[in-house]
Amino acid sequence: MTSAGGRPGGAAPRSVDVARLAGVSQKTVSRVLNGERYVSDDVRRRVLDAAGELGYRLNSAARALASGRTRSIGVVTLGTALYGPASLLIGVERAARDAGYALRVINTLEGDPGGVVGAVESLLEQGVDGIVVSEPIDEGAVSLSVDVPVLVLGAPVTFGGTRTVTTGVGAELLARTATEHLLDLGHATVHHLAGPERWFAARDRMEGWRSALTVWGRERPPVLVGDWSAASGYDAGRALAADGDVTAVFAANDDMAIGVVRALTEAGRRVPDDVSVVGFDDIPVAAYVTPPLTTVRQPFDAVAREGLRLLVQAIEKPDAEPAPANDPPVELVVRASTAPPPSR
Repeated sequence: MTSAGGRPGGAAPRSVDVARLAGVSQKTVSRVLNGERYVSDDVRRRVLDAAGELGYRLNSAARALASGRTRSIGVVTLGTALYGPASLLIGVERAARDAGYALRVINTLEGDPGGVVGAVESLLEQGVDGIVVSEPIDEGAVSLSVDVPVLVLGAPVTFGGTRTVTTGVGAELLARTATEHLLDLGHATVHHLAGPERWFAARDRMEGWRSALTVWGRERPPVLVGDWSAASGYDAGRALAADGDVTAVFAANDDMAIGVVRALTEAGRRVPDDVSVVGFDDIPVAAYVTPPLTTVRQPFDAVAREGLRLLVQAIEKPDAEPAPANDPPVELVVRASTAPPPSR
């Protein structure tokens, strides 16, 4: 009796069967399934088609024994449903899968300074080949040294390692772009609703706002602080609505911006006729609120791909010079919540 894959007795297909069906060597099959370069697109397609037809899956345990690696990457991230951290984690998972690595994720809790250390130690015990730290909150310096490559996303490096690579999410440049959009429209200055001070993202966005006003020689109004929620944006918006000199607001995320717009509208301050509002992130609902929100789009997928590229290179070519990180793209999404200031 022969199975659909052509092996007697219904036995699981082997790499030699894939090679035979694709008309290539077993070494070529190994290269394709391990995601190695220097394989033509035609050969890669033939091998993958053959593997799919036979139902062949590369044995991860055997691969680990042969390479000395588990083909797995550990991720330490804050356990939150907030759009930014959650979207970045999704981007990391996609990029890791495309690179042929599995992810092992451990969530930490805000306010637990020992959480990062415990998470990293747990991942090291599982034998991961590298670690991604996507920890958005400043919990202080971490007393830990890591013996596998580490990628730090959007935050300063807080612990030592054999090889640490970093890539930013471009938050400061995006915030500067958002602020300059309002200044370009003719507003005398821009008020800022910041995120929580312990968040690296909030600091970067505030710095971008501050930098733009400084370069343009504009007055820097007092900063309001929210907690990323629309409710905190609404509370800040009520205070801003009471100040007749406010004509432009940059909020550190879209949820807070939406709350600001609601409060301004209820107070009789029209958006954008009286006050322009810009958000940050470009969450899916931003295009469908009233008015549709002008914002800057975070390049989560691009940041994740670039970071994983650097990390995989550090894992697979430990003696190579680290490649420089490419800057993430900047995309301002102009909608109907911004306009020139009202005539006085």
